[in-house]
Amino acid sequence: MATKQSTIDFLVDQIAGAGEINSRKMFGEYALYCDTKVVAFVCDDQLFVKPTAKGRALIENLEEKPPYPGAKLYFWISGDLWEDSEWLTSLIRETASDLPLPKKKK
Repeated sequence: MATKQSTIDFLVDQIAGAGEINSRKMFGEYALYCDTKVVAFVCDDQLFVKPTAKGRALIENLEEKPPYPGAKLYFWISGDLWEDSEWLTSLIRETASDLPLPKKKK
């Protein structure tokens, strides 16, 4: 099951205050970017945030799952938490601040 565009539109709107938010379709699913850094994947209409120490500190009932078969574990954010825009924005902002800048392409 592929992610619906309406899911991406909703999430991008919810986290708009975290920084410069963009999405990019990849392999039928989506990557979410905050200030040029990939901070999350949306696969099968589910949100998977890259694991970081700052992100871990913000999630009370942490659940980790791979976004697709063979992937590393990511923080799985249940759909009921998506409604809390302030918390979700903070999670994305803190995750981005803990990630390195992407390497420049040659």
